[in-house]
Amino acid sequence: MTTPTRVAWTIGPARPDQPDAAVLLEEYFEEMVRRYHRRPVRPGEVAAAMAESPSDDLVPPAGLFLVARADGSPAGCAGLRLLPGWAELTRLYVRPAYRGRGGGAALLADVERRARAAGVDRIRLDTRSDLVEARALYARHGYVEIPPYSADQYAEHWFEKLLPS
Repeated sequence: MTTPTRVAWTIGPARPDQPDAAVLLEEYFEEMVRRYHRRPVRPGEVAAAMAESPSDDLVPPAGLFLVARADGSPAGCAGLRLLPGWAELTRLYVRPAYRGRGGGAALLADVERRARAAGVDRIRLDTRSDLVEARALYARHGYVEIPPYSADQYAEHWFEKLLPS
């Protein structure tokens, strides 16, 4: 088995309704629905999940949405909600074909840099037990489990990372 080669990642802001961002968000929600139910997605489920948890607040000044490109192709995304004193990471996603090539780490580093530039000293997130790869990524990058800070019905693990000054 060969190790996937790293790619050149570029990351930039986008509105969640822009074409590349919208496609990545739909793929993110499709994977979340499929993995949660442990079965193929049924008609309407992705649209319902997207309506239940909209991404329209991931725009300045309340937040931001990032699209990651691997060698120029849209390959991942992440969102950040800016709250008083902290920020919440959400919608971190890397397309399956690009996983294991540094995209998650690149997105985390960029989100953290932008959060710090916005005056934020900590990032929090919640995730589910079945998203083992995500939990491992967060732990590798200094996120530690904390007590629940939200009541999201799908949240089973809560993480936080203090950002250096």
